[in-house]
Amino acid sequence: MRLLKLIPDNTNIRFLRWQWPTTIVSALLMIASWVLVFTHGLNLGVDFVGGQMIRVTFTQSAEAPVAQLRGEIERLGYGEPVIQTFGAPNAVSIRLRLPAGSDKNTGLAEAMAKRITATVHAAHPDARVDGVDSVSGKVSQELGVTAVKALGLACIAIAIYIWWRFEWQFGVGALFSLLHDVTLVMGLFAVTQMEFDLTIVAAVLTVIGYSLNDTIVVYDRIRENLKKFRRMPLPELLDLSVNETLARTVVTSGTMLITLISLMLLGPKVIFGFSAALILGIFVCTYSSIYQAAPMLIWLKVTGNSFVPSETPLERQERIAREGALP
Repeated sequence: MRLLKLIPDNTNIRFLRWQWPTTIVSALLMIASWVLVFTHGLNLGVDFVGGQMIRVTFTQSAEAPVAQLRGEIERLGYGEPVIQTFGAPNAVSIRLRLPAGSDKNTGLAEAMAKRITATVHAAHPDARVDGVDSVSGKVSQELGVTAVKALGLACIAIAIYIWWRFEWQFGVGALFSLLHDVTLVMGLFAVTQMEFDLTIVAAVLTVIGYSLNDTIVVYDRIRENLKKFRRMPLPELLDLSVNETLARTVVTSGTMLITLISLMLLGPKVIFGFSAALILGIFVCTYSSIYQAAPMLIWLKVTGNSFVPSETPLERQERIAREGALP
């Protein structure tokens, strides 16, 4: 029985033929994404702008009625709540943004909390309120700064690793691919105004890891081929390397996209943004490992001699002596 192959063994697609059009498109998308982020801004969630958290336990239920609870609280007009199980299946945390003007009038936040708890008690007699906590905007801003630092340090650490593992040109190429991938994900949230919270930060970190993995696979094959085919023109060698890893790239990205699309369409609403970020992230990671990471090596002057060890003076003398001794 013959095995099914999505990508034939003799595939020879000339990816580098499109390096300039794809680079121009990527540059325009990155510029547009940052313009949208700085003009429209991100729809920051409770984690970054402050809010109120109410912890509730449903003492007579095995599981908390999360979907029903979300609908009841949304009807109060305080915005979309973030409701998650907290410690046990029948315990939840309800998080909402503080109402406008609460920084000057603390009574507004207290009134919101009382109204929410009264609504929960009325609809669920077994509900027990375990606590009401407010998160100030200052604490949330510190959390946002920490998240940005985490993303930046992750990118720098990845570039240093690739620099050490390969050559500095590969580190620069991988870092540009990471910047490309993260920028487009941020642009998605600036355009759609989906809520940007710590869950999305986790998705962006996942995209960074996947981008590194995909780029490393392509770069490793490029390095192997640079050692084997030193006289081959670099564009042809890059096309060869990308085609040789294409089956792995398509299968890995395809299976993950199938899972994530199913999760986005059929999963709960609370993880819709997380799934959307990963879907776009995996798509652009696959694209950038082919059309951004590989062409960067041409522009950074990688050659067939990039991985040839430099000859020390002693080795040069020994080589000359051996050649002189030959008849």
